[in-house]
Amino acid sequence: MQVADKTREPARINAVALKAYARVVETWALSLKEAAGLADMSESTWKRARKPDFAGELTRDQLLRLSAVIGIYKSLELYFSEPLARGWFKRANAGPLFRGSRPIDTAIEGGLPQILAVRTYLDALRGGA
Repeated sequence: MQVADKTREPARINAVALKAYARVVETWALSLKEAAGLADMSESTWKRARKPDFAGELTRDQLLRLSAVIGIYKSLELYFSEPLARGWFKRANAGPLFRGSRPIDTAIEGGLPQILAVRTYLDALRGGA
């Protein structure tokens, strides 16, 4: 197998990640500020990035954030029924990971480590741990 077969074109990876993330943003009805904050982008960059012809590059951190948020979405959809799955991320949560805040706010404030912690938390719920 050639090296070219083992790697993916970064522009294609970015496009797929942004398309999936945009669908999550729409499903969760996130504001421009919330969507940009989760992705660690300025609001103007997110406006451009959500368009199909976006030619900018995502950082490794941004790709990891998008991947983790998509994983959070998947876990919520598998674990909860639709109304709760779609609203959970924006509802206040008394759990120790959130301390009364909305998961989205803690994720934006805590960055990638907190986003990954939320994903791990949901995966544990789903897995029964």
